Formats: sequence, C-alpha cells, structure tokens
Amino acid sequence: MTETPPLSLKVPQPEFRPGDTPDFSGIEIPAAGSVRRPDVDEPADGMRDLAFTIIRVLDDQGNAVGDWADSLSDDEIARGLRDMMTLRIYDSRMMTAQRQGKTSFYMQHLGEEAISCAFQRALHKGDMNFPTYRQAGLLIASGYPLETMMCQIFSNEADPLHGRQLPVMYSSKDHGFFTISGNLATQYIQAVGWSMASAIKGDTKIAVSWIGDGSTSESDFHAALVFASTYTAPVVLNVVNNQWAISTFQGLARGGSHTFAARGHGFGIPSLRVDGNDYLAVHAAAKWATERARRNLGPTLIEHVTYRAGGHSSSDDPSAYRPKSESEIWPLGDPIDRLKTHLIVKGLWSEDRHKQASAEITDMVIECQKRAESIGTLNSGHVPSPRDMFEDVYAEMPPHLVRQRHDVGY
Repeated sequence: MTETPPLSLKVPQPEFRPGDTPDFSGIEIPAAGSVRRPDVDEPADGMRDLAFTIIRVLDDQGNAVGDWADSLSDDEIARGLRDMMTLRIYDSRMMTAQRQGKTSFYMQHLGEEAISCAFQRALHKGDMNFPTYRQAGLLIASGYPLETMMCQIFSNEADPLHGRQLPVMYSSKDHGFFTISGNLATQYIQAVGWSMASAIKGDTKIAVSWIGDGSTSESDFHAALVFASTYTAPVVLNVVNNQWAISTFQGLARGGSHTFAARGHGFGIPSLRVDGNDYLAVHAAAKWATERARRNLGPTLIEHVTYRAGGHSSSDDPSAYRPKSESEIWPLGDPIDRLKTHLIVKGLWSEDRHKQASAEITDMVIECQKRAESIGTLNSGHVPSPRDMFEDVYAEMPPHLVRQRHDVGY
C-alpha cells in the first residue's frame, strides 16, 4: 500500500499580529451607491448577490448616493449623530468609572455606534430586540434614561435588575430590550421563538436578534435559522462582524468560507451585507428588512461589516493579539465622523456646532453619572437588599427559599 502522510488540521491565523503593519487593501469595498436595492418582496434566490457585496450610502465626500439613500429626514439624521455621540461619551465615562473601581466590568462600543443607534430608528413601539452586550445604542436611541443604565452598571439600589445581572446586561421590556444572556447565541433562538409567538397570536410586533461573528459558530445560530426559515418567522437576524471575538479573529468562526451573510442562503433566507460604519446604510437595510417581516415575507439575515476599535471588554488588552494601528486604518472609517461630514456637506452642521454638541452631551452624561453615583457604586452607597436575590424567580416562593431568606434575616 502507498504510504499516506500523517493527518493534520489547519488552524486559521489572522493576517496581522502585534508588530505587523496591517494592510486592508485586499478587502473589496464597492463604491457607495453602487449596490442595488431590491423590492421588499423579491425572492431570496433573486438577491443572492447582496450577501457578497457591501451596501453603502455615504461616499468619501460625505454625500448620500444610490438606491438605499433618503430613508431619513435631515432632523432624523442629526438626531442619529447625537445618539452616536451620546453612546461614545457614555462609554468613555463608564470605562473610566470601571478603572476607578466604581464597577467591576464594562464593555464599550467604540467604532460600532452606527449599528445599534441606526437600527433602532427602524423599529416600532412593541418590537423586541434580543441583543448582545454591545447594543446599548438600542436603548439610547429609544430614549431609555442614561441614569438608569448607569445604576445598573453600578449595581446600586436604583438598579432595576437589583444587582442580579452582570454590568452592561440591561433589560427593559418597555424599550424593547430583552434581558441580555451571558450565554452567547441563545438570543437567536429566543428571538425566533418570540416572533413566532407574536405571529401565532396575530399580533403586529416583530423581533430582532443580534449576534457577533464569533458566536455564529454556536449551534443555536443554525437552529434559529432552521426555524425562522421553515415558519417564515417575522424576525430580523443581525450578525455584527467586528472582525474579532474575545481574542480570536473572525476566520475561526467561518473557517475561510464566504461571508457570514451567505450562511442565510442555505436556509432560503434573504441576506444583506451592509457597511456597519455607515449610519444611513444601516438604517436603510433595517427599514427594508423590518418591512419585509411586517408584511409576512419572513426573516432576513443582515451582516454588519465593522471593526471593534476598542478591547472586547474592560478586562481585555487587544494589543496582545492585534496591531495597535489596525483600527486607525480600517477602510470603512469612523461612523461618527462620516455622518458628521454628511451633515456638514448638506449645510446642516459645522465643526463648531459639533464641538458645542459634544460639550452639551458630555455635561448631560456627567450630570447623570453624578446622580447615579450619589445613590451608590460598587464599593460605596446604597446597594440592593439581599432579599432581592430570592424574589422574581417563582410566582409563589417555595418553602426552601422562604427558609433561606429567613436564615439571612429577611
């Protein structure tokens, strides 16, 4: 018999590591406005090409061009810019608070602000998001109080979750923000199930789910696509491809295959790939997909191409696994700068007005932080009662929990 070589495995490796000079010239980025916008009822088979390109609206000069443009009014665009600025300033303050020991943990959204802030503007009251820990922009764009968000981070007496969730794992039914799960990918099957229940009841509310590129390798991701496609569930399934999971690059989740959006094809799901740093493109894609869901045309899978400019969390040092300059030369730019340029081109904004808005938002965030910290932080002030750990689990508390509660004095 002919001898065969020993078996081996291929472990994908990122193209650049610390000390290397990153080069993104190999990424194919279509011109803004060049990608067609299909009719909302176009069959999935007729739009397979949209999973292999990138929908873009804003060109390099800040103009909105193409079929996907004009989904928002000037006032709505200006509001979107302020939403993103608020999220970035909020992130900065909370990261500093974590370094000061006021909270145990924090996760920022640096470079990804457009995705959640823009998508929320396409939703209706009563729609439900099933988010990960990096979609706080959904709350900010829906008007959820910053002070309440901070109280959750500080786990103080005013924390609506009574200190029973990890910081940044918010929850608000009234704002369409389902409780965040620390087990990644579970929110995908939860969203599909919720949307199916809405349809069974004859309701009009849709579900939206969120996942990172790394979590697409979880079995829950594929199970969700099976059910969503089989029952034409009214759900939008988002994949935020920010190039990195905790410390592993996106290649480990897709094994060098095609785009994440293309995974929808195997289930007959219409799939879009959008510039996640283009606020207008994200909103236009969200509006298209949510309309499709509301018209009983089934699910849509959207891959948002972006870059995680900061660390995975406050406990992560990205310089250990990627070049420090990588985020600076990311070819899709900064979402806030791009939308600011667009408003300036339209004569609706200026550098001076931007500085003023930044100062106003900073003052507002600081005031919210002062009020939240006056209630308490991780190491000081008023904290939730130990009694709370026994509540909100059972409709009727079982005897063994009653005894445990009494044993600790409550």
